[in-house]
This record gives sequence, structure tokens and C-alpha cells, in this order.
Amino acid sequence: MTREEFEELVAEALDRIPPELTRLMDNVAVFVEDDPPADDPELLGLYEGTPLTDRGEWYAGVLPDRITVYRLPTLRMCESREDVVAETEITVVHEIAHHFGIDDERLHALGYG
Repeated sequence: MTREEFEELVAEALDRIPPELTRLMDNVAVFVEDDPPADDPELLGLYEGTPLTDRGEWYAGVLPDRITVYRLPTLRMCESREDVVAETEITVVHEIAHHFGIDDERLHALGYG
């Protein structure tokens, strides 16, 4: 799967997020990269920033939070295009949930681990 096709899947996954949630997202940008950091080669996604639940009056004038979805490890773990579509959607939801302050333990319990 090309990078452009994968980027389209990420965009489609974002489009499936309910509008009432996307309206609440604040100061966050989503990126696609081929490779994750070298110290975690199987990482599918990463949220970097300050979750909405941790922001206070001090939160102003900061760079956007960053959600990155990694293409190559996703392609390595999936056997079919359908698997890639499903895994990409799970990864996007997982990382957006971190933006809302939901931790990995809760996400695993909800099936987004």
C-alpha cells in the first residue's frame, strides 16, 4: 500500500469520528510517517502533547499536540487491506483518546489497545 493510500485511510478514519467529538478536539494535528522511533519499531501510533484533561489556564500559545500514525509497522502486522483499514481506525481512535486524557489501560479494556 502506498503512502498516499495509507494517508487516505487515516483521513477516512478521522472522518468516522463522531462530529460531537471532533468539535471538542483542540490544537491537535495528525500526521502519517513511515517509520516509528527506532527504540519502538512496532509502534503503530503516538500521541505527543498535553491532553485536554491536563490543560489549565497556563495553556496558551503552545504548538499543537501531535498524533502520528506509522504506516510500515501497520502494513507489516496486517495480512489484508481490510486488516489495514481496521487497524488504522483502531490506531486513530486510540491516539485521539489520549488527546482526551484516556489512558492505555482504559483503551485496552474498551478494545482499542
